[in-house]
Amino acid sequence: MLAFLIRRILLAVLTLFAVSVLTFLMFFALPRDPATAMCPKNCDAARLERVRDELGLNDPKHVQYLHYVRGIFAGRDLGAAQGGHCDAPCLGWSYVNGEPVTATFARVVPVTLSIVVPASILWLAVGIGLGMLSALRLGTVFDRLAIGASLTGASLQLYFVGGVLLLVFVYTLKVLPYPRYTSILDNPWDWATALILPWCALAVLFSAVYARLSRAQMLETLSEDFVRTAQAKGLPYRTVVRRHALRAALTPLVTTAGIDVGAALGGTVITETTFGLRGLGRTAIDAVKDGDLPTIMGTVLLAAAFIVAANLVVDVLYTLIDPRVRLR
Repeated sequence: MLAFLIRRILLAVLTLFAVSVLTFLMFFALPRDPATAMCPKNCDAARLERVRDELGLNDPKHVQYLHYVRGIFAGRDLGAAQGGHCDAPCLGWSYVNGEPVTATFARVVPVTLSIVVPASILWLAVGIGLGMLSALRLGTVFDRLAIGASLTGASLQLYFVGGVLLLVFVYTLKVLPYPRYTSILDNPWDWATALILPWCALAVLFSAVYARLSRAQMLETLSEDFVRTAQAKGLPYRTVVRRHALRAALTPLVTTAGIDVGAALGGTVITETTFGLRGLGRTAIDAVKDGDLPTIMGTVLLAAAFIVAANLVVDVLYTLIDPRVRLR
């Protein structure tokens, strides 16, 4: 198992390295003058030349990349116009926001984490649980109702579900406050009550998909030879389901969950826009509209890191769910 995890960690590091190289080349090698994209729109010729000098844009491309990577791990001196020294992890200076990119991320990433992490727990628990029970009660009224609910949920759009939740619970019943971000360290109750609607909106859509996936996967697993063999040996049905079928059915679901959670952590644009929250998704969209090149680069790298980290967690879970992985 240790060798398996070491290989996966090395693969994750290589993936992030490849993403960093491609991102750097996309934003620094392809544009004719990256300084023009980084400097504000009212940037004059003297300030433009100062940006080139402070960022080392006159150096060879490989030297620029080494400076950029060194800034991520050890910090970097950006010059007086860009706040002086940028502590690690330094992702550059945003002229649009007038601060380091990491300072912007320090405000918006907790918002995205507060939305996605509880919502993912909710949609995985509800979706997988509903799908598994539906498969075990195949053909019953519960199964038909679960299929109908999952089809309905999968056909809805997040902005519609979010709008309905706001209309019912905020404007009509007035039992919940309008969604806003409060740090969980400051007030856990306000944090939960103000974000429960975004959680539910994401859970409605994703749990419907996972209910269908888990139901289909469990039905396929129950028809496998090893399950029938376990039943033929006289094992109780609950034991067969819990120790054999359930673990085999969860493996592909964990893979899908890793991709979905990692992508959601990279930015839930529609969710944040629907509920008026400013997280990583809206920050990325605003950076694209404003031409904020350092923030765009930082968002790409951070989103890639989230996806790689989520898939690394999936690989670790594989070793717990499927004993065969430990032997590789």
